[in-house]
Amino acid sequence: MTGLHDAAGALLGGLRQGGADATAMAAALGQVVAAQPRHDAARLALAACLWAAGRHRDALAQYRRLAACHPDDAALGYALGRALVQTGALDEGEAVLRMVAARAPGHAEALAWWGMALFAQHRPDAALAPLEAALALRPGERLWHMARAEALLALGRWEEGWAEHAWRWQGIAPGRLRVPTTPLLRPDPASWRGRTVLLYAEQGQGDTLQCLRYVAPAVATGARVVLEVQASLVRLTARLPGVAAVVAAGAVVPPHDVAVPLFNLPWAFGTTLSNVPQPPYLHADPASVARWRARLAGVRVGLVWAGEPRPEQSAALATDRRRSLPLAALAPLGAVAGVRLVSLQKGAAARQPVPAGMVLHDWTAELGDFDDTAALVAALDLVISVDTAPVHLAGALGVPTWLLNRYDSCWRWLCERDDSPWYPTLRQFRQEAPGAWPGVVARVADALRGVAA
Repeated sequence: MTGLHDAAGALLGGLRQGGADATAMAAALGQVVAAQPRHDAARLALAACLWAAGRHRDALAQYRRLAACHPDDAALGYALGRALVQTGALDEGEAVLRMVAARAPGHAEALAWWGMALFAQHRPDAALAPLEAALALRPGERLWHMARAEALLALGRWEEGWAEHAWRWQGIAPGRLRVPTTPLLRPDPASWRGRTVLLYAEQGQGDTLQCLRYVAPAVATGARVVLEVQASLVRLTARLPGVAAVVAAGAVVPPHDVAVPLFNLPWAFGTTLSNVPQPPYLHADPASVARWRARLAGVRVGLVWAGEPRPEQSAALATDRRRSLPLAALAPLGAVAGVRLVSLQKGAAARQPVPAGMVLHDWTAELGDFDDTAALVAALDLVISVDTAPVHLAGALGVPTWLLNRYDSCWRWLCERDDSPWYPTLRQFRQEAPGAWPGVVARVADALRGVAA
Protein backbone atom coordinates (compact mmCIF):
# COMPACT_ATOMS: atom_id res chain seq x y z
CA MET A 1 0.00 0.00 0.00
CA THR A 2 1.32 3.45 -0.85
CA GLY A 3 1.98 6.19 1.71
CA LEU A 4 -1.27 7.89 0.70
CA HIS A 5 -3.31 4.80 1.51
CA ASP A 6 -1.37 4.13 4.71
CA ALA A 7 -2.05 7.67 5.89
CA ALA A 8 -5.75 7.41 5.03
CA GLY A 9 -5.95 4.12 6.91
CA ALA A 10 -4.31 5.69 9.94
CA LEU A 11 -6.83 8.55 9.92
CA LEU A 12 -9.75 6.13 9.73
CA GLY A 13 -8.29 3.96 12.48
CA GLY A 14 -7.94 6.92 14.81
CA LEU A 15 -11.52 8.05 14.23
CA ARG A 16 -12.87 4.53 14.75
CA GLN A 17 -11.04 4.25 18.06
CA GLY A 18 -12.87 7.38 19.11
CA GLY A 19 -16.18 5.56 18.59
CA ALA A 20 -17.40 7.67 15.63
CA ASP A 21 -19.75 6.15 13.06
CA ALA A 22 -19.39 6.65 9.31
CA THR A 23 -21.54 9.78 9.24
CA ALA A 24 -19.65 11.45 12.08
CA MET A 25 -16.32 10.43 10.58
CA ALA A 26 -17.32 11.90 7.23
CA ALA A 27 -18.28 15.19 8.92
CA ALA A 28 -14.93 15.39 10.73
CA LEU A 29 -12.93 14.54 7.60
CA GLY A 30 -14.98 16.99 5.54
CA GLN A 31 -13.82 19.77 7.83
CA VAL A 32 -10.20 18.71 7.36
CA VAL A 33 -10.54 18.65 3.57
CA ALA A 34 -12.29 22.02 3.53
CA ALA A 35 -9.42 23.54 5.50
CA GLN A 36 -6.70 21.64 3.60
CA PRO A 37 -7.90 20.88 0.04
CA ARG A 38 -4.60 19.18 -0.81
CA HIS A 39 -4.74 16.77 2.13
CA ASP A 40 -5.31 13.76 -0.14
CA ALA A 41 -5.07 11.21 2.65
CA ALA A 42 -7.98 12.91 4.42
CA ARG A 43 -9.87 13.09 1.12
CA LEU A 44 -9.37 9.36 0.55
CA ALA A 45 -10.56 8.59 4.07
CA LEU A 46 -13.51 10.92 3.49
CA ALA A 47 -14.46 9.05 0.31
CA ALA A 48 -14.48 5.75 2.22
CA CYS A 49 -16.65 7.22 4.99
CA LEU A 50 -19.08 8.81 2.56
CA TRP A 51 -19.47 5.46 0.84
CA ALA A 52 -20.05 3.64 4.13
CA ALA A 53 -22.65 6.26 5.07
CA GLY A 54 -24.57 5.58 1.85
CA ARG A 55 -23.61 8.91 0.21
CA HIS A 56 -22.36 7.15 -2.89
CA ARG A 57 -22.45 10.06 -5.32
CA ASP A 58 -20.52 12.29 -2.92
CA ALA A 59 -17.97 9.51 -2.42
CA LEU A 60 -17.67 9.07 -6.17
CA ALA A 61 -16.88 12.76 -6.61
CA GLN A 62 -14.01 12.43 -4.12
CA TYR A 63 -12.66 9.32 -5.84
CA ARG A 64 -12.77 11.12 -9.22
CA ARG A 65 -10.76 14.02 -7.88
CA LEU A 66 -8.17 11.78 -6.25
CA ALA A 67 -7.77 9.57 -9.34
CA ALA A 68 -7.25 12.66 -11.49
CA CYS A 69 -4.49 13.85 -9.14
CA HIS A 70 -2.86 10.40 -8.94
CA PRO A 71 -3.43 8.78 -12.36
CA ASP A 72 -0.78 6.09 -11.80
CA ASP A 73 -2.15 4.92 -8.45
CA ALA A 74 -3.71 1.52 -9.20
CA ALA A 75 -5.51 1.31 -5.84
CA LEU A 76 -7.20 4.67 -6.47
CA GLY A 77 -8.10 3.67 -10.00
CA TYR A 78 -9.62 0.47 -8.70
CA ALA A 79 -11.61 2.35 -6.03
CA LEU A 80 -12.95 4.75 -8.65
CA GLY A 81 -13.80 1.96 -11.10
CA ARG A 82 -15.58 -0.11 -8.49
CA ALA A 83 -17.56 2.91 -7.26
CA LEU A 84 -18.59 3.71 -10.83
CA VAL A 85 -19.82 0.15 -11.41
CA GLN A 86 -21.68 0.08 -8.11
CA THR A 87 -23.44 3.36 -8.92
CA GLY A 88 -24.52 2.12 -12.36
CA ALA A 89 -21.95 3.94 -14.55
CA LEU A 90 -21.02 0.63 -16.16
CA ASP A 91 -19.34 1.87 -19.34
CA GLU A 92 -17.08 4.31 -17.52
CA GLY A 93 -16.39 1.92 -14.67
CA GLU A 94 -15.46 -0.90 -17.02
CA ALA A 95 -13.07 1.38 -18.93
CA VAL A 96 -11.36 2.54 -15.73
CA LEU A 97 -10.98 -1.01 -14.41
CA ARG A 98 -9.68 -2.24 -17.78
CA MET A 99 -7.02 0.47 -17.68
CA VAL A 100 -6.04 -0.42 -14.11
CA ALA A 101 -5.80 -4.12 -15.01
CA ALA A 102 -3.56 -3.28 -17.98
CA ARG A 103 -1.24 -1.13 -15.85
CA ALA A 104 -1.21 -3.49 -12.87
CA PRO A 105 -1.77 -7.06 -14.16
CA GLY A 106 -1.40 -8.47 -10.64
CA HIS A 107 -4.24 -6.36 -9.21
CA ALA A 108 -6.68 -9.19 -8.59
CA GLU A 109 -9.53 -6.96 -7.36
CA ALA A 110 -9.39 -4.77 -10.46
CA LEU A 111 -9.46 -7.86 -12.69
CA ALA A 112 -12.42 -9.32 -10.84
CA TRP A 113 -14.44 -6.11 -10.88
CA TRP A 114 -13.59 -5.56 -14.55
CA GLY A 115 -15.11 -8.98 -15.21
CA MET A 116 -18.17 -8.19 -13.11
CA ALA A 117 -18.61 -4.88 -14.94
CA LEU A 118 -18.54 -6.71 -18.27
CA PHE A 119 -21.12 -9.20 -17.01
CA ALA A 120 -23.36 -6.35 -15.86
CA GLN A 121 -23.11 -4.97 -19.41
CA HIS A 122 -24.58 -8.27 -20.63
CA ARG A 123 -21.21 -9.49 -21.92
CA PRO A 124 -20.66 -12.78 -20.08
CA ASP A 125 -18.33 -14.12 -22.77
CA ALA A 126 -15.94 -11.18 -22.32
CA ALA A 127 -16.28 -11.34 -18.52
CA LEU A 128 -14.76 -14.80 -18.19
CA ALA A 129 -11.12 -13.91 -19.04
CA PRO A 130 -10.62 -11.23 -16.35
CA LEU A 131 -12.56 -13.26 -13.78
CA GLU A 132 -10.41 -16.30 -14.43
CA ALA A 133 -7.24 -14.19 -14.29
CA ALA A 134 -8.36 -12.84 -10.90
CA LEU A 135 -9.06 -16.35 -9.61
CA ALA A 136 -5.66 -17.54 -10.79
CA LEU A 137 -4.19 -14.93 -8.43
CA ARG A 138 -6.67 -15.52 -5.58
CA PRO A 139 -8.29 -18.95 -6.06
CA GLY A 140 -10.33 -18.91 -2.87
CA GLU A 141 -12.49 -15.81 -3.48
CA ARG A 142 -16.09 -17.02 -3.18
CA LEU A 143 -17.76 -13.99 -4.77
CA TRP A 144 -15.48 -14.14 -7.79
CA HIS A 145 -16.29 -17.82 -8.28
CA MET A 146 -19.97 -16.87 -8.09
CA ALA A 147 -19.49 -14.21 -10.77
CA ARG A 148 -17.74 -16.77 -12.98
CA ALA A 149 -20.57 -19.24 -12.32
CA GLU A 150 -23.19 -16.74 -13.48
CA ALA A 151 -21.21 -15.98 -16.65
CA LEU A 152 -20.90 -19.69 -17.47
CA LEU A 153 -24.59 -20.33 -16.78
CA ALA A 154 -25.67 -17.33 -18.88
CA LEU A 155 -23.62 -18.74 -21.77
CA GLY A 156 -25.29 -22.14 -21.45
CA ARG A 157 -22.10 -23.82 -20.20
CA TRP A 158 -24.06 -25.48 -17.44
CA GLU A 159 -21.80 -28.48 -16.79
CA GLU A 160 -19.07 -26.08 -15.59
CA GLY A 161 -21.47 -23.48 -14.26
CA TRP A 162 -23.32 -25.67 -11.74
CA ALA A 163 -20.08 -26.82 -10.12
CA GLU A 164 -18.87 -23.24 -9.87
CA HIS A 165 -22.28 -22.17 -8.53
CA ALA A 166 -21.67 -24.40 -5.49
CA TRP A 167 -19.08 -21.86 -4.34
CA ARG A 168 -21.95 -19.80 -2.93
CA TRP A 169 -21.67 -21.98 0.17
CA GLN A 170 -17.88 -22.00 0.56
CA GLY A 171 -16.73 -20.27 3.72
CA ILE A 172 -20.28 -19.54 4.94
CA ALA A 173 -20.54 -20.13 8.68
CA PRO A 174 -23.49 -22.27 9.79
CA GLY A 175 -26.19 -20.25 11.47
CA ARG A 176 -29.55 -19.20 10.14
CA LEU A 177 -28.63 -20.93 6.86
CA ARG A 178 -28.28 -24.71 6.64
CA VAL A 179 -24.86 -25.05 5.02
CA PRO A 180 -24.01 -28.29 3.16
CA THR A 181 -21.40 -30.38 4.97
CA THR A 182 -19.27 -30.63 1.82
CA PRO A 183 -20.33 -27.57 -0.21
CA LEU A 184 -18.12 -28.22 -3.24
CA LEU A 185 -18.95 -31.93 -3.49
CA ARG A 186 -21.62 -32.79 -6.06
CA PRO A 187 -24.70 -34.44 -4.49
CA ASP A 188 -25.14 -38.06 -5.55
CA PRO A 189 -28.81 -39.00 -6.14
CA ALA A 190 -27.79 -42.62 -6.74
CA SER A 191 -27.01 -42.86 -3.03
CA TRP A 192 -30.43 -41.65 -1.87
CA ARG A 193 -32.46 -44.87 -2.29
CA GLY A 194 -34.04 -45.89 0.99
CA ARG A 195 -32.84 -42.74 2.77
CA THR A 196 -34.71 -39.67 3.96
CA VAL A 197 -33.59 -36.65 1.91
CA LEU A 198 -34.39 -33.10 2.98
CA LEU A 199 -34.64 -30.69 0.04
CA TYR A 200 -34.62 -27.14 1.35
CA ALA A 201 -35.19 -23.65 -0.03
CA GLU A 202 -32.17 -21.36 0.23
CA GLN A 203 -32.89 -18.32 -1.94
CA GLY A 204 -35.97 -16.38 -3.07
CA GLN A 205 -39.46 -17.68 -3.74
CA GLY A 206 -38.91 -17.58 -7.50
CA ASP A 207 -35.77 -19.70 -7.13
CA THR A 208 -37.72 -22.22 -5.08
CA LEU A 209 -40.50 -22.37 -7.66
CA GLN A 210 -37.94 -22.92 -10.43
CA CYS A 211 -36.26 -25.81 -8.59
CA LEU A 212 -39.39 -27.64 -7.49
CA ARG A 213 -39.20 -29.43 -10.87
CA TYR A 214 -36.52 -31.62 -9.28
CA VAL A 215 -38.81 -33.04 -6.60
CA ALA A 216 -40.14 -35.71 -8.98
CA PRO A 217 -36.63 -36.89 -10.01
CA ALA A 218 -35.65 -36.97 -6.32
CA VAL A 219 -38.71 -39.11 -5.46
CA ALA A 220 -37.86 -41.39 -8.40
CA THR A 221 -34.50 -42.24 -6.80
CA GLY A 222 -36.36 -44.21 -4.15
CA ALA A 223 -35.70 -41.64 -1.45
CA ARG A 224 -38.18 -40.53 1.18
CA VAL A 225 -38.36 -36.84 0.27
CA VAL A 226 -39.04 -34.11 2.84
CA LEU A 227 -39.42 -30.58 1.52
CA GLU A 228 -38.69 -27.36 3.43
CA VAL A 229 -39.95 -24.22 1.66
CA GLN A 230 -41.05 -20.68 2.43
CA ALA A 231 -44.32 -20.58 4.39
CA SER A 232 -46.06 -18.96 1.40
CA LEU A 233 -45.38 -22.11 -0.66
CA VAL A 234 -46.35 -24.84 1.83
CA ARG A 235 -49.96 -25.38 0.68
CA LEU A 236 -49.04 -25.36 -3.02
CA THR A 237 -46.15 -27.79 -2.66
CA ALA A 238 -48.13 -30.14 -0.42
CA ARG A 239 -49.80 -31.43 -3.60
CA LEU A 240 -46.50 -32.55 -5.16
CA PRO A 241 -46.73 -36.32 -5.72
CA GLY A 242 -44.57 -38.58 -3.59
CA VAL A 243 -43.44 -36.00 -1.03
CA ALA A 244 -43.47 -37.44 2.49
CA ALA A 245 -43.75 -34.09 4.29
CA VAL A 246 -43.63 -30.35 3.63
CA VAL A 247 -42.54 -27.95 6.36
CA ALA A 248 -42.23 -24.18 6.46
CA ALA A 249 -38.76 -22.65 6.67
CA GLY A 250 -37.86 -22.08 10.29
CA ALA A 251 -40.03 -24.91 11.61
CA VAL A 252 -38.61 -28.11 13.05
CA VAL A 253 -37.78 -30.52 10.23
CA PRO A 254 -38.18 -34.30 10.55
CA PRO A 255 -35.08 -36.45 11.04
CA HIS A 256 -33.23 -36.98 7.75
CA ASP A 257 -30.12 -38.65 6.37
CA VAL A 258 -29.18 -36.15 3.67
CA ALA A 259 -29.87 -32.40 3.29
CA VAL A 260 -29.59 -30.82 -0.15
CA PRO A 261 -30.28 -27.16 -1.03
CA LEU A 262 -32.75 -26.90 -3.90
CA PHE A 263 -30.35 -25.02 -6.17
CA ASN A 264 -27.84 -27.88 -5.91
CA LEU A 265 -30.34 -30.16 -7.66
CA PRO A 266 -29.61 -28.97 -11.23
CA TRP A 267 -25.98 -29.97 -10.54
CA ALA A 268 -26.94 -33.22 -8.83
CA PHE A 269 -29.05 -34.35 -11.79
CA GLY A 270 -26.58 -33.18 -14.45
CA THR A 271 -28.90 -30.59 -15.97
CA THR A 272 -27.95 -29.34 -19.44
CA LEU A 273 -29.82 -27.21 -21.97
CA SER A 274 -31.30 -30.39 -23.47
CA ASN A 275 -32.56 -32.27 -20.39
CA VAL A 276 -34.29 -29.71 -18.15
CA PRO A 277 -37.28 -31.35 -16.35
CA GLN A 278 -40.28 -29.73 -17.99
CA PRO A 279 -43.48 -28.15 -16.64
CA PRO A 280 -46.17 -28.43 -15.59
CA TYR A 281 -44.88 -29.74 -12.31
CA LEU A 282 -47.12 -27.60 -10.09
CA HIS A 283 -50.93 -27.76 -10.11
CA ALA A 284 -53.50 -25.38 -8.70
CA ASP A 285 -56.59 -26.54 -6.81
CA PRO A 286 -59.13 -27.36 -9.57
CA ALA A 287 -62.16 -26.09 -7.65
CA SER A 288 -60.46 -22.73 -6.99
CA VAL A 289 -59.45 -22.43 -10.64
CA ALA A 290 -63.05 -23.08 -11.70
CA ARG A 291 -64.33 -20.35 -9.37
CA TRP A 292 -61.90 -17.81 -10.84
CA ARG A 293 -62.82 -18.72 -14.41
CA ALA A 294 -66.47 -18.19 -13.59
CA ARG A 295 -65.62 -14.63 -12.42
CA LEU A 296 -63.47 -13.74 -15.42
CA ALA A 297 -64.45 -13.25 -19.04
CA GLY A 298 -62.66 -12.33 -22.27
CA VAL A 299 -58.91 -12.67 -22.80
CA ARG A 300 -57.62 -12.79 -19.22
CA VAL A 301 -54.15 -11.30 -18.74
CA GLY A 302 -52.31 -11.03 -15.42
CA LEU A 303 -49.86 -8.16 -14.81
CA VAL A 304 -46.83 -7.84 -12.51
CA TRP A 305 -44.73 -4.70 -12.89
CA ALA A 306 -42.35 -4.75 -9.91
CA GLY A 307 -40.29 -7.16 -7.86
CA GLU A 308 -39.89 -7.28 -4.12
CA PRO A 309 -37.35 -4.69 -2.94
CA ARG A 310 -34.95 -5.72 -0.18
CA PRO A 311 -33.66 -2.45 1.31
CA GLU A 312 -31.32 -4.29 3.68
CA GLN A 313 -29.39 -5.70 0.67
CA SER A 314 -27.97 -2.90 -1.47
CA ALA A 315 -27.09 -5.11 -4.45
CA ALA A 316 -30.53 -6.76 -4.45
CA LEU A 317 -32.21 -3.38 -4.14
CA ALA A 318 -30.27 -2.05 -7.14
CA THR A 319 -31.24 -5.13 -9.16
CA ASP A 320 -34.88 -4.70 -8.19
CA ARG A 321 -34.83 -1.11 -9.42
CA ARG A 322 -33.51 -2.28 -12.80
CA ARG A 323 -35.97 -5.15 -13.19
CA SER A 324 -39.06 -3.19 -12.12
CA LEU A 325 -41.01 -0.48 -13.90
CA PRO A 326 -43.89 1.79 -12.84
CA LEU A 327 -47.43 0.72 -13.61
CA ALA A 328 -47.82 3.95 -15.60
CA ALA A 329 -45.28 2.59 -18.12
CA LEU A 330 -47.74 -0.21 -18.96
CA ALA A 331 -50.47 2.26 -20.02
CA PRO A 332 -50.28 1.12 -23.70
CA LEU A 333 -51.54 -2.31 -22.62
CA GLY A 334 -54.70 -0.70 -21.32
CA ALA A 335 -55.52 0.49 -24.82
CA VAL A 336 -55.64 -3.05 -26.27
CA ALA A 337 -59.28 -3.91 -26.95
CA GLY A 338 -60.76 -7.23 -25.87
CA VAL A 339 -58.30 -7.83 -23.03
CA ARG A 340 -59.19 -8.02 -19.36
CA LEU A 341 -56.20 -6.98 -17.26
CA VAL A 342 -55.85 -8.55 -13.81
CA SER A 343 -53.34 -7.41 -11.20
CA LEU A 344 -51.06 -10.03 -9.65
CA GLN A 345 -48.90 -7.34 -8.06
CA LYS A 346 -48.27 -7.46 -4.33
CA GLY A 347 -46.38 -5.13 -1.99
CA ALA A 348 -45.88 -1.38 -2.11
CA ALA A 349 -45.91 -1.25 -5.93
CA ALA A 350 -49.52 -2.50 -5.89
CA ARG A 351 -50.56 0.90 -4.52
CA GLN A 352 -49.37 2.80 -7.60
CA PRO A 353 -52.21 4.67 -9.37
CA VAL A 354 -53.73 3.01 -12.40
CA PRO A 355 -52.96 5.08 -15.52
CA ALA A 356 -55.75 6.82 -17.41
CA GLY A 357 -57.46 4.55 -19.93
CA MET A 358 -56.49 1.31 -18.19
CA VAL A 359 -59.03 -0.87 -16.41
CA LEU A 360 -57.17 -3.12 -13.97
CA HIS A 361 -59.09 -5.68 -11.92
CA ASP A 362 -57.49 -6.25 -8.55
CA TRP A 363 -58.41 -9.21 -6.36
CA THR A 364 -55.00 -9.56 -4.72
CA ALA A 365 -56.56 -9.00 -1.28
CA GLU A 366 -57.99 -12.51 -1.70
CA LEU A 367 -54.55 -14.04 -2.33
CA GLY A 368 -53.07 -15.15 0.97
CA ASP A 369 -50.27 -17.36 -0.37
CA PHE A 370 -48.97 -18.94 -3.57
CA ASP A 371 -51.68 -21.60 -3.53
CA ASP A 372 -54.31 -18.88 -3.82
CA THR A 373 -52.25 -17.09 -6.47
CA ALA A 374 -51.73 -20.30 -8.43
CA ALA A 375 -55.49 -20.77 -8.76
CA LEU A 376 -55.93 -17.27 -10.20
CA VAL A 377 -52.91 -17.65 -12.50
CA ALA A 378 -54.17 -21.01 -13.79
CA ALA A 379 -57.47 -19.32 -14.70
CA LEU A 380 -55.68 -16.74 -16.90
CA ASP A 381 -54.83 -16.95 -20.58
CA LEU A 382 -51.52 -15.08 -20.20
CA VAL A 383 -49.25 -13.61 -17.53
CA ILE A 384 -47.10 -10.55 -18.33
CA SER A 385 -44.48 -9.95 -15.66
CA VAL A 386 -41.08 -8.56 -14.83
CA ASP A 387 -38.46 -11.02 -13.58
CA THR A 388 -39.95 -12.05 -10.25
CA ALA A 389 -41.67 -15.03 -8.62
CA PRO A 390 -44.98 -14.97 -10.61
CA VAL A 391 -42.98 -15.66 -13.79
CA HIS A 392 -41.79 -18.94 -12.27
CA LEU A 393 -45.22 -19.74 -10.86
CA ALA A 394 -46.93 -19.24 -14.22
CA GLY A 395 -44.21 -21.18 -16.04
CA ALA A 396 -44.36 -24.05 -13.56
CA LEU A 397 -48.14 -24.25 -14.07
CA GLY A 398 -47.70 -24.28 -17.85
CA VAL A 399 -49.50 -20.94 -18.33
CA PRO A 400 -48.32 -18.75 -21.26
CA THR A 401 -45.98 -16.14 -19.84
CA TRP A 402 -44.34 -13.02 -21.27
CA LEU A 403 -41.24 -11.90 -19.40
CA LEU A 404 -40.41 -8.19 -19.41
CA ASN A 405 -36.66 -8.63 -19.09
CA ARG A 406 -34.09 -6.03 -18.10
CA TYR A 407 -30.97 -5.46 -20.23
CA ASP A 408 -28.56 -7.00 -17.69
CA SER A 409 -30.63 -10.15 -17.61
CA CYS A 410 -30.33 -12.80 -14.91
CA TRP A 411 -28.14 -15.74 -15.97
CA ARG A 412 -31.11 -18.13 -16.02
CA TRP A 413 -32.60 -16.45 -19.10
CA LEU A 414 -29.39 -17.06 -21.10
CA CYS A 415 -28.13 -14.83 -23.93
CA GLU A 416 -29.67 -13.82 -27.21
CA ARG A 417 -32.84 -15.88 -26.71
CA ASP A 418 -36.51 -14.98 -26.58
CA ASP A 419 -37.54 -18.39 -25.23
CA SER A 420 -36.41 -20.41 -22.20
CA PRO A 421 -35.38 -24.03 -21.70
CA TRP A 422 -36.88 -23.78 -18.20
CA TYR A 423 -40.41 -22.89 -19.33
CA PRO A 424 -41.61 -23.79 -22.85
CA THR A 425 -44.63 -21.45 -22.46
CA LEU A 426 -42.39 -18.42 -21.77
CA ARG A 427 -41.51 -15.66 -24.25
CA GLN A 428 -38.95 -12.96 -23.46
CA PHE A 429 -39.20 -9.29 -24.34
CA ARG A 430 -35.73 -7.91 -23.59
CA GLN A 431 -34.60 -4.33 -23.19
CA GLU A 432 -32.38 -3.25 -26.07
CA ALA A 433 -30.46 -0.87 -23.78
CA PRO A 434 -30.31 -0.40 -20.00
CA GLY A 435 -33.56 1.09 -18.72
CA ALA A 436 -35.22 1.04 -22.16
CA TRP A 437 -38.71 -0.05 -21.10
CA PRO A 438 -40.76 1.94 -23.68
CA GLY A 439 -39.58 -0.27 -26.55
CA VAL A 440 -40.34 -3.41 -24.57
CA VAL A 441 -43.86 -2.23 -23.70
CA ALA A 442 -44.54 -1.23 -27.33
CA ARG A 443 -43.56 -4.71 -28.56
CA VAL A 444 -45.68 -6.35 -25.85
CA ALA A 445 -48.68 -4.18 -26.78
CA ASP A 446 -48.35 -5.20 -30.44
CA ALA A 447 -48.13 -8.87 -29.50
CA LEU A 448 -51.10 -8.51 -27.15
CA ARG A 449 -53.21 -7.04 -29.93
CA GLY A 450 -52.47 -10.20 -31.89
CA VAL A 451 -53.62 -12.37 -28.99
CA ALA A 452 -56.81 -10.35 -28.55
CA ALA A 453 -57.60 -10.59 -32.23
